[in-house]
Amino acid sequence: MTDWEIEIIGLAAAFLTTFGFVPQALRMIKTKDVSGISLSMYLVLVSGVICWLIYGILLERIAIILANSVSMLLQICIILMKLKHR
Repeated sequence: MTDWEIEIIGLAAAFLTTFGFVPQALRMIKTKDVSGISLSMYLVLVSGVICWLIYGILLERIAIILANSVSMLLQICIILMKLKHR
């Protein structure tokens, strides 16, 4: 496998795992229902994503950087909505 093919797999994985948060965020924006959201789980998750982002930056891996940057922003939005609509 070439480096380019490996990078494509990484970008596909990044896209799928990152945008998995979009339906949850959109549902919360629409309904303002945050009762099913675990604040502690999202705090731990966003902490891990920040570590992955730092790791990706240190390795200069675009797939890791892009995925975790977007994931971090989506997760922070979910956390803020959870705090706002308790």
